[in-house]
Amino acid sequence: MLIWIVGLNKVSAITSLNCLFSIFVNISCHHFSGDGEMEHVHLAVEEDDLYSGYNDYNPTFDSDELENDESFKQAVRSSHGRRPPMTAKFPGTSMGARPIASSFGTRFSMASSMGRSMTGAMQDGTARPMTAVRAAGYTSSLTRGSTFDPLGQSRGPAPPLEAKNEDTPEEKIKILERKVNHLIEESCMAQSTGALQLALEKAKEAGRKERALVRQREQSGNADNINLDLTYSVLLNLANQYANNEMYPEALNTYQVIVNNKMFNNAGHLKVNMANIYFKLKNYPKAIKFYRMALDQISNAHKEMRIKIVQNIGMVFVCTGQYSDAIMSYEHIMSESPNIKTGYNLTLCYYAIGDKERMKKAFQKLISVPLGISDEEKYIPSNDDAGSNMVIEAIKNDKLHQMERDLKVLAEKYIMTAAKLIAPAIETSFAAGFDWCVDMVKSSQYVELANDLEINKAITYIRQKDFNQAMETLKTFEKKDSRVKSAAATNLSFLYFLEKDYDQAKRYADLAMNADRYNPAALINKGNTVFVKQDYEKAAEFYKEALRNDSSCTEALYNLGLAYKQLNRLEEALDCFLKLHAILRDSAQVMYQLASLYELLEDPQQAIKWLMQVISVTPTDPHVLAKLGELHDGEGDKSQAFQCYSESFRYFPSNIDVIEWLGAYYIETQFCEKAIQYFERATLIQPTQVKWQLMVASCYRRSGNYQKALETYKDIHCKFPENVECLRFLVRLCTDIGLKEVQEYATKLKKVEKLKEIREQRVKSGREGSARGRREGREGSAGSADVSTPVVTSPKKASIMGISEDVKADSGRSSSSSSTKGERLSARMRSLPPSSEPYDGSSPKELDASYVDPLGPQMERPKTGVKKRVEEDDFADEELGDDLLPE
Repeated sequence: MLIWIVGLNKVSAITSLNCLFSIFVNISCHHFSGDGEMEHVHLAVEEDDLYSGYNDYNPTFDSDELENDESFKQAVRSSHGRRPPMTAKFPGTSMGARPIASSFGTRFSMASSMGRSMTGAMQDGTARPMTAVRAAGYTSSLTRGSTFDPLGQSRGPAPPLEAKNEDTPEEKIKILERKVNHLIEESCMAQSTGALQLALEKAKEAGRKERALVRQREQSGNADNINLDLTYSVLLNLANQYANNEMYPEALNTYQVIVNNKMFNNAGHLKVNMANIYFKLKNYPKAIKFYRMALDQISNAHKEMRIKIVQNIGMVFVCTGQYSDAIMSYEHIMSESPNIKTGYNLTLCYYAIGDKERMKKAFQKLISVPLGISDEEKYIPSNDDAGSNMVIEAIKNDKLHQMERDLKVLAEKYIMTAAKLIAPAIETSFAAGFDWCVDMVKSSQYVELANDLEINKAITYIRQKDFNQAMETLKTFEKKDSRVKSAAATNLSFLYFLEKDYDQAKRYADLAMNADRYNPAALINKGNTVFVKQDYEKAAEFYKEALRNDSSCTEALYNLGLAYKQLNRLEEALDCFLKLHAILRDSAQVMYQLASLYELLEDPQQAIKWLMQVISVTPTDPHVLAKLGELHDGEGDKSQAFQCYSESFRYFPSNIDVIEWLGAYYIETQFCEKAIQYFERATLIQPTQVKWQLMVASCYRRSGNYQKALETYKDIHCKFPENVECLRFLVRLCTDIGLKEVQEYATKLKKVEKLKEIREQRVKSGREGSARGRREGREGSAGSADVSTPVVTSPKKASIMGISEDVKADSGRSSSSSSTKGERLSARMRSLPPSSEPYDGSSPKELDASYVDPLGPQMERPKTGVKKRVEEDDFADEELGDDLLPE
């Protein structure tokens, strides 16, 4: 057989070797172990000899005729030879095989390295064998110039994956389940961002799709495979969203559906949620009922949950006033798993029932509750190990450490509040009770709170206005550590500042600053002591330093704005108060300061805007209303000014400036009857000021009530008998009415004016005899002239009925239409002496009974026609008898 192989030509040698290798592999399983075994072998008949035919010549292997074989050439040129085998593997081999004809007429499977099929055609009834061996990376076409492509990349991309058929019921159910889960996630995310309405809509949509999913499963015959977990999730999320949107009846109904379904595991836990809703609805009996039902359905393995439910039950008992039942719940918790909040609530309950001894025991339990937090010393880095220092630096401000700090701050807050609450109740005096609390705290793990309790004791003394005890308590801290010493000195400085003992306030402010230079309160107190001495630059420096130490210190920022305002640095002050307004949005003081600054900057519109914001916060402040009315009056808006002044008078009817303005307003509008009530109010407030009573009398006269005006003048004369103006009014009024008392009042007027003249001469002669010379004489005569002459002021400087100088100047500068008003305003007080002027003096030698109306001349009747009307006197030609003449 080897000789036959050597006889092959070079082209077909490789193919023949491969074929023979396949034959040897296939027949190796029939190898015999030795000659001794031949006796047990049954030889087959000759026609079935497996080893026959190998020496027979097969024309298929004749390589001489390959050049003339058209089938072979076509197989080489085409991809026919690259097709995968179509037959099964030959038993006993691991390669793909192809059938090949043998001399026996049967077809054996002959393997190739690439699984190529036959390349030749059938010749003379026999199959043509393979003509090439295709190894890894090599092809038979390399010799014909094809590229090297071992990975087959030249074949193009792989065909796309076969798309799944989504029309099947199973695929539809899966898609719908994914949509429901996605909607639940969207609902939860919307809730976390605060979009509660959107979260509820998503939850409702998820519920609708889940019901559609259940119906689809039932229609497809898979009712037994319903996803209960998905149903539970949908219902629970929907109930939670109802509760978040305060739709409590719907939430309770949804929770009830879950609880009543026995197929849901641990659905009884949701009764806690139902109890919480009843608590919000203030249905406390049902809340307790559902809390207890949930407690019965939760096993003892969930200890923390049971403790929290019992704590909720205690809170409900507190809300209903059943403190004894609440105490039982809290005592159970403190015995099983004590915590700070429960200890604090237990102390409050004992305080509510007034049990002093149990208050003390509850406070001792409160301060003995273990917090379970790490010691702060472990966060102090050591100088030896650099690796441990890096770890400490990393965990110093992590979430766990922040949680520990928050828990410690909360515990200190509860302890401080409980101590301040029970201190006056547990002992006969407030001081003794506080001392007991301090002793208990000193013996506990909260030793550092003892000093804070002492300072709170002093602050309580301050609130009780027992300043001496407060100072004595605070002075005991002068020898303590720096932090406590600084806090005590700060409070002492504040107390002395309130008592206006600025030297002591400055001393303790310095002491607080020396103990803790970074204490902003101490720097503010120091700045305040400098501020009252009008050293505003230095005060501003202290306020700035306080802000550098604590940028959120609103007191320092407010005081800095005031200092800038006093220094007339209005823009900087405005910047300070605008920053403060961004922090304290509803502070009326800040907004009022902004209005004041805009007024100083001559921007009344902005000032009015800020004052309106102040009114929105404090609508009953009479001073703000009066200021707003003043600004409106300055802008010429009399109606708005009148409204603001009226509101201010309604809330505070004793402001003399407001009363003055309102009276002047009614006089200007010719409603003298309404002005009378305001001037009478001013008379009650300032009974020694004669001008208000004179204005009342003038209003009566202008309104036509001469009898009431006369009575008022007589009352004024009885109270102020030496008042020249009142006597002049009486003389004039009696003359107009024709009363007999006119001579009496004229005589009194003459006497009063003579007395005034005598006093004036005495003053003048005394000053002329002095050694001060002509200059002082002139000053004395001018002063006496001020005393003796009536008040005659220009409209720009007269202070009439509380109207500001700007308003009066504006009325004095008015044009033709308002000139009469200015004359009226100036003439109102011409004959009225100022409030500080004595009501005695001399008069000219001749009696001056001239009359000037303090309210000004009456308004002229407007002209109604061009032609002058001729007045006809019906009695012109008749003579009047003596009986018709007045007496």
